[in-house]
Amino acid sequence: MATEIIEDTEIKGVNFAEKKMLAAEYDSCTFSNCVFANVDLSGKVFMECSFDNCDFSMAKITDTAFRDVDFKACKLIGLHFEDCNTFLLSFRFEDCILNFSSYYKLKLKNISFINCKLEEVEFVESDLTSSKFDNCDLNGSVFENSILEKADFRTSVNYSIDPEINRIRKAKFSTQGLVGLLDRYDIEVE
Repeated sequence: MATEIIEDTEIKGVNFAEKKMLAAEYDSCTFSNCVFANVDLSGKVFMECSFDNCDFSMAKITDTAFRDVDFKACKLIGLHFEDCNTFLLSFRFEDCILNFSSYYKLKLKNISFINCKLEEVEFVESDLTSSKFDNCDLNGSVFENSILEKADFRTSVNYSIDPEINRIRKAKFSTQGLVGLLDRYDIEVE
């Protein structure tokens, strides 16, 4: 049975917790002010789609494909991105809230987080090579055994990254942010 393909469609203000989403492949679609909170999106495919001001909190994204997807001003609280379909996985986040989410063991080279709240996010064993964390709040986020080479943290705050258990070669940090690299030593910097 062939999967329906929905292309170049604008979908506005739909609450998918109340209205069932079509079992389809969404290509170059725009979703605005939609609610996906607690919705099972397992197996759905989103290619070159954009989501603007949508709520994905606690959505189930098992085997969901996000291929070249933009999230702007979205709420994505408690998502397990490691459950996604990793084939051609690619997304960008701007002005989003991603608290309590997880990117466990994902390869996310060149990913962009711009003006995002990333509190208590898990980046364990993730490859974030050349990623950009521009003006992000990383309070309580965990970086463990991750590749952060050439990542840019210069304008972000509240991160704690242990250089002894993460690869940070050529990563960029601001002078004020260096404190976040010294947390494990329990020293005071004034």
